[in-house]
Amino acid sequence: MYEHNDRTRLPERGAIDIDDFVFAATGARVRRLTTPDGEHWFPAVDVATRLGYVNTRQALLHHVPRDGHQSLEDLARSVYSGDALRRIAGHGLKKSMRMVSLRSLITLVNACTKPECAPFKAWVSEVIVTIQRDGTYSLDPAPLQTAPGTSYVMPAQVADAIVRLEERNLRADEALAAAQAEHLAELRRANDERSKVSEQLGALTHQVTGVHHVLTRIADALDQIADRMRPAPPPEPRRAPLTPQHLLATWRDRNLVVTEDVHAVAAHLAPALVHGPVACRLEDVAARTGLTRDRVHDCVRMLIKRGCVRQSGSAADGVPVYSLP
Repeated sequence: MYEHNDRTRLPERGAIDIDDFVFAATGARVRRLTTPDGEHWFPAVDVATRLGYVNTRQALLHHVPRDGHQSLEDLARSVYSGDALRRIAGHGLKKSMRMVSLRSLITLVNACTKPECAPFKAWVSEVIVTIQRDGTYSLDPAPLQTAPGTSYVMPAQVADAIVRLEERNLRADEALAAAQAEHLAELRRANDERSKVSEQLGALTHQVTGVHHVLTRIADALDQIADRMRPAPPPEPRRAPLTPQHLLATWRDRNLVVTEDVHAVAAHLAPALVHGPVACRLEDVAARTGLTRDRVHDCVRMLIKRGCVRQSGSAADGVPVYSLP
């Protein structure tokens, strides 16, 4: 709500507070601009929206006389002359915005079909009927006068409308608060479920890792069994001493060394294998070849499968010992 007044002397206050009056009429608190002479103007879009009009322009065209609305810029210029735009700046209102007078607001309320406006419209009808019958309509003075001037008792219909609207707003606020609380509860439950799923995934990952280690050990054991069960090759005729280069060339010609990683491991083992069994500590080979321990392990298994080497036993510290077939 916006109220602007530059005069030192404030205009007389209404018999009914303008904000309560508009609230009872429209069911909402509407922004307001009050001129120095006490005339109230309201943004047409606010009034039309609160009253359920789909199109503000059509509502003004069909229900409000031409002199009952004008742009904010024209209204300001008619009141403040040259510095009008400066005076209305900062109120969040656009200068092209259409403004309606209090009389036009009441006209729009009377044309509205929203049930919330029915009590106010009934009171307006009662006022008109009373004037027709008695020639006048007046409010009862308030029993307690707390401010300069005369205070009046608010009409029962208007007071009841305000009470019902406030109760409606309270119920709406309570419903919104309940919905927000339920939404927060849903978010908490969703977070709890995600945490449980994350924990389950972590447990499954740990189990899968354990199974992988077990399968690796089983594969190693099967390789050893297969190596022991493989029949020894027939003795070859005596030939010249075997060199590491000749051993690697033989493996390469027979496509036994198929990748660079396997070749690197084979090149590390060959100089020792030509002289007899060699203990192969995977960590040492990994450090010399730059490969990971697991990759060295896979390369040694490949050499065994290709018949390049065989495991002939284990050293005292458990390190496997390999020799040529």
